[in-house]
Amino acid sequence: MLNLVQLKVLAAVARHGSVTEAARELHYSQPSVSHHLARLEAATGARLVQRAGRGIRLTPEGHLLAGRAAEIVGRVDAAAEELAAQAGLRAGRVRLAANASALSTLVPKAAASLARAHPGLELSLFDRHPVEALDMLRRGELDVALVFRHAGAPPEEDGFRFRHLADDPIHLISRRPGDSLADHRGSAWIGGCDRCREELAAVCAGAGFTPRFGSSSDDMVVVQSLVAAGLGVAILPGLALEAHRRPGIHATELPGVHRGIHAATYGDPPDPPAAAAVLAALAQAAAPTRRGP
Repeated sequence: MLNLVQLKVLAAVARHGSVTEAARELHYSQPSVSHHLARLEAATGARLVQRAGRGIRLTPEGHLLAGRAAEIVGRVDAAAEELAAQAGLRAGRVRLAANASALSTLVPKAAASLARAHPGLELSLFDRHPVEALDMLRRGELDVALVFRHAGAPPEEDGFRFRHLADDPIHLISRRPGDSLADHRGSAWIGGCDRCREELAAVCAGAGFTPRFGSSSDDMVVVQSLVAAGLGVAILPGLALEAHRRPGIHATELPGVHRGIHAATYGDPPDPPAAAAVLAALAQAAAPTRRGP
């Protein structure tokens, strides 16, 4: 029979790669951590850790169980938060992650309306790219992930539920008004995260060319500054331009090109009351759906 405390210990050891650091995080003694690991190995009949010099490392079986352990512990912690939120949303905490453009535009609006409607609800915010946010959501480290997806992107794995909030138009960022993608077939492009680069590649492919990346930054302020300095061109969504607009650049909306903004949750419905309140506030903040630079 698997024990939740033992799973929590294994997950902590996997995070830190050290019994000492796991003990420090959990406020256990080192012998207690070792004892829980030994009991877990006895319960599973598998060797989960092995000595590696002065430290330890997980076996393949240990890595497998540690991944599930992190998810299980996260789900249990989330359930405790859900129970706290049941009593009329008088208490509880919702953990929300979003990328920078959404975190600086949609999320503050939603947070303000939540504070008015549910003053006892605590909203914890994290700046994360979509892939990382969804991974945290799957592990139970988040309750809601606000993510973007471009048209034609492959579907996410099973278990996620997505609520479409808005279509955010994409703009070409350059130093000349009225530019088109074709005007910059040979220009250096400024790329961002992996998902952003995939989006840019898809947009340029629609115009018949492959972008040549000259610089890379995920920071919308940096991207606009590089464009203003003549170091390349870029694409940015409307939310990024709403959050920050630098003088000396021009934003040309690309017809028919947008990214979808989605609020993601994980697991079977219905959503807990606190998470449902956050989803409703995000939907309200995202309206109207069309946004300009």
